[in-house]
Parts: sequence; structure tokens; C-alpha cells
Amino acid sequence: MEEDLIEEIDDLERSSRLIDATFNSAMLSLRARCLIDPEAAAIETWESAVNALQMGSALFAVAGTGEGTVECRINHKLRTIPAPGCRLVAGEGAWLTSFWLALICRDQPRLTQLSQIPLEQLRSPQALADEYLHHWIDTLQTWWLRGPGLADKLIATIETSDPSIARVAPLDMLQGVLYPPINLFYHYVRKDEAGFAPALAEALQLHKAYWTLNEDRTTDTHGTIALGPLAIACLAYDADFPLDIESDYLPKHLLQRTWIGEFPT
Repeated sequence: MEEDLIEEIDDLERSSRLIDATFNSAMLSLRARCLIDPEAAAIETWESAVNALQMGSALFAVAGTGEGTVECRINHKLRTIPAPGCRLVAGEGAWLTSFWLALICRDQPRLTQLSQIPLEQLRSPQALADEYLHHWIDTLQTWWLRGPGLADKLIATIETSDPSIARVAPLDMLQGVLYPPINLFYHYVRKDEAGFAPALAEALQLHKAYWTLNEDRTTDTHGTIALGPLAIACLAYDADFPLDIESDYLPKHLLQRTWIGEFPT
């Protein structure tokens, strides 16, 4: 799988038309790594996380470029990637995934780059998405850039993610996967140390319940790690919140930033 991913990354210097598929391959590789190394104790797992982060960053850099080339570091090399020659939409889901990866890898420059992307650029005319996603991304961008109105934007996110309003995402996915990071972020920004750990434990229980409901989900690598809860837990860990939680869904050495600085990212 990783050999195929490296080939896909190398091919990007000839054409970026499949850059979104390569990002998906990088995420698949990360999840597979975490399946065989649930604590992320091996440097190869860290490399997979960084590759996924770099691919997400490259996806949005290319999507925001109308012509010419973009220089991106991916898999230990600086690469010159040509513009696709057509409008490439990197949507809300890819943005959230990339933002989570940047938090996990503690990559502040990429967090800033992602937070400066205009919200309208993330909307695809063909894609259906719940309105809460728009508010959620606005909240995260405002928080990172220290902009005004954070509390109101977070309240709007919580209100529009209510199942009576959010109708695009399936109910069990909304409750088990999509909403828990919002709840965790709410506890984090309120500096609610006492409430954060129970909310994290609940988020991991909901994640497990969703991804083990049936055989198809149990064998789906998307359930290998709880990416959103892990990202918010990294914020809490760095802020010295008491976190006495161990879970294969929360790779220990990604949470504890063990590999930070091992090589340029």
C-alpha cells in the first residue's frame, strides 16, 4: 500500500488531476499503519501521519492555484506540482481532515494556511452538505486566527448540528462521529478540564459503537482511529488537561507528540 502511495505522490509532479485521490490514499495508509501499530510507537506511523498532512496541505494549495505550479514538501522531498488546468474543489470534509492532521502534527504554519482559505472556496456546487459544516469550519478558522465572534460561531455550529436541522448526514454518523469533536472543542475552549476527559471517553465509546455496528463497518479502516477526537485531545494534552485515557482509537505517541521534530515536515 505504501509503495503504491509513493508512486502516486511521484506522479503528482507530472499531473495533479488525481491529487484528491492521492490524499485519500495517504489517509488509507495512515489508518492501516495505526491498525498494526495502535500506539503509533513506530516512526513509520509518524511518517504516514506526516505524509497525510502534507497531502492535505498540497491538495488545498493546488486547489487555490489557477495556473502555474505549487511547491510542496511531500514524503521527505520538495516537489513542484502543476496546476490541474481546471477548477479543483477541495471540500469541507477534506478541510476538516487536513485541519485535524495539522493539529495532531502540531504544524502551526499549515493551520494558518488552512484557516486563511475563504469559506466559499470550500463549497462544491454539486455536493450536498449540512449547514453546520460551514459554521464549524468558520469556528475553527476564527479560533486559530483569533478572530472575533468565536462564541457566537460555536453556538451556531452546535445549534445547526442538531438532528432536527442537520439532515444530510445519517443520524448515527452525526451522533457517533461528526458531533463529538464539536462537543470536545466546546469543553476545550471553555477550559473545562473536569468535563473534558468524560467527554473524550464518551466520544471514543460513540466512535466504537458506530464503527463496530456491523461487519462492513468493523472491517472499514475509517474506524481505525478517531481522528477528530484525537486532534482535540492533542490540544487538551498540550494545555496540560488531565487525560487518563488509553485507547487504540487514540494513538498514544501521536497524542503525546513523541515524534515531533524527528524530520522536517
